[in-house]
Amino acid sequence: MPTPPVQIDDRTSRALLSAAHRLLREEGPGALSVRRIAQQAGMSTINVYSRFGGKDGVIEQLYISGFKRLINELEAVPITTDVVGDIFQLARAYRVFALTHPTYYGVMFRTSIPTFVPTEEAGALAVQALRPLATRVTEGLRSGVFQGPPGSTPTTIASWLWASCHGMLNLEHLGVASRLVSWREVYVLGLQNALDGLCAGAPVDEHSQT
Repeated sequence: MPTPPVQIDDRTSRALLSAAHRLLREEGPGALSVRRIAQQAGMSTINVYSRFGGKDGVIEQLYISGFKRLINELEAVPITTDVVGDIFQLARAYRVFALTHPTYYGVMFRTSIPTFVPTEEAGALAVQALRPLATRVTEGLRSGVFQGPPGSTPTTIASWLWASCHGMLNLEHLGVASRLVSWREVYVLGLQNALDGLCAGAPVDEHSQT
């Protein structure tokens, strides 16, 4: 993937990214081309090439923007002495982000553009997004609130919790059985049971406000 040769945080770049986001949201990934992005922004294709190197560079910036937004949302969740409650709030913030920003979410997790492969630098943002959850899992293990499987690390446990939430959200995004199933209730139930399996003490029903 070509490296954008100039600074991309300028008005023209933001307009091009907004145009690409709008095309993806309204028409789907098939509409994303350098020509269509430029037309949608009312510009020449040279602006796309000079700032992003081409279509893949635009998609990469949407990926980066999405993860930065998610990280900001997760890092804004307060840290308290209630580890289980904190994890419920992180899971709630994750679900709200996914449902509020479906276009970014589709790019970030490559459901809308499965052929896109982020650069290593961009992909590192996914690790950063995991840190708030891993931090709370670490505290839960340290304080004895959680009893993880032997040999498992906080990062492994946090990744498992994230994957569980992500899987449920993917089904909700696809609208699978949405007339029969409340995916919000499924999300809460799945998280409750996952945390019950980690908790050394009482069940975690009192935290189910996701």
